[in-house]
Amino acid sequence: MRRSISEEKVFKDPVHNYIHVQDDLIWRLINTPEFQRLRRIRQLGTSFLTFHGAEHSRFSHSLGVYEITRKIISQFERGSYPDWPKEERLVALCAALLHDLGHGPFSHSIEEAFHMNHEDWTCRILTEDTCVNEVLTSHDPDFPRKVAAVIQKSYDKPIVSNLVTSPLDADRMDYLLRDAYYTGVNYGTIDSDRILRLLRPYKDRVVVKQSGMHAVEDYLMSRYQMYWQVYFHPVTRSSEIILRQIFRRAKELFRDRYPFQFMVEPLPALFEGNPDVNQYLRLDEALIQTAFLQWTYEKDELLRDLCCRFMHRRLYKYVEIDHIDKETIDELRHAFQEAGLNPEYDLEVDFPTDLPYDEFPSGSTASHKQILLLDRFDQLREISEVSDIVRSISGIHRGRSHLYYPEDKLRTVWDILPADVTSLLAR
Repeated sequence: MRRSISEEKVFKDPVHNYIHVQDDLIWRLINTPEFQRLRRIRQLGTSFLTFHGAEHSRFSHSLGVYEITRKIISQFERGSYPDWPKEERLVALCAALLHDLGHGPFSHSIEEAFHMNHEDWTCRILTEDTCVNEVLTSHDPDFPRKVAAVIQKSYDKPIVSNLVTSPLDADRMDYLLRDAYYTGVNYGTIDSDRILRLLRPYKDRVVVKQSGMHAVEDYLMSRYQMYWQVYFHPVTRSSEIILRQIFRRAKELFRDRYPFQFMVEPLPALFEGNPDVNQYLRLDEALIQTAFLQWTYEKDELLRDLCCRFMHRRLYKYVEIDHIDKETIDELRHAFQEAGLNPEYDLEVDFPTDLPYDEFPSGSTASHKQILLLDRFDQLREISEVSDIVRSISGIHRGRSHLYYPEDKLRTVWDILPADVTSLLAR
């Protein structure tokens, strides 16, 4: 049963203008400690070291995804579309609001360093002993499981998951708009209002009226540009590399029983690889950066140097290379070692890739990964079958290798490095 609050709550938002909360359940979820923690997790990880305005949080993004989902559902309900199950409204709104609940400090970087998955943590927070679980259970004992199933894409009504996680979902639309706004770029300024007006529930998924094809083309091109100009920016990749190296070195020292001058809970549980939900929820970027700042005074030279680089933005230099093979990488590592450098930490090879859109023919078993257009005859067509623009970018794996290294360290041994190595790094 839907329970409304006595007076609508409104958040002023720079992207959506206003975010409206009308349901008591949503309002109570927003005020849980687990959701408020997202204020202390940046949306774009280390990108603030590249784009100084990128200080926005997972909290604001989650509210934005909720608002887009609310607008879509309101449109479906106004149109009285028979393919939209009205009874699923609150499940969809809760999943939209809580979909990023399990993100840790610096998001994807900490996931890579500790082999974690934020969706797994989200589902644990939803279903284990937390305030969020208590609020959901008070509405319906089965609600935590339902919301987790939507996020895991295993819900028995796929159209609900399709709203929150698909190639054209509320999550992607909000982060493109929000990340473009806070980084100061124009690539992500999509016509979201037009896309939202032309979304339709059709059988078990959300589709787009064919008249909205050009707005979707613009959305896909914006996504493509945002990945290469913002998300995969080489300076951001450099800061992510150093961040992962700090975690890696700290884990090595912890395993070897190194006597840290600064160590607080729940970092030991994190390094041991088995934090429980309550320990995990104590991790935020304030705690991690406090540890890094204290570690700039540690006796271990490598950990101290890495933390100084991250905290004081002394990042690794990079060179871009069209192609590099394993043999060349091995030669570089050997040359670094011979020169007295540590190739495990002083040399990193990065090759970012992204697919702007995966092309799947109509009727494909991967239909949940398709953007489908609904024509005037109520027939569905996969967008790349209709759009020359989407077809031209489908399946593109763009990417160039980048070599990262500490320029100050390399300068001290430059004269003893082989000529072929110096010529490669001097590009």
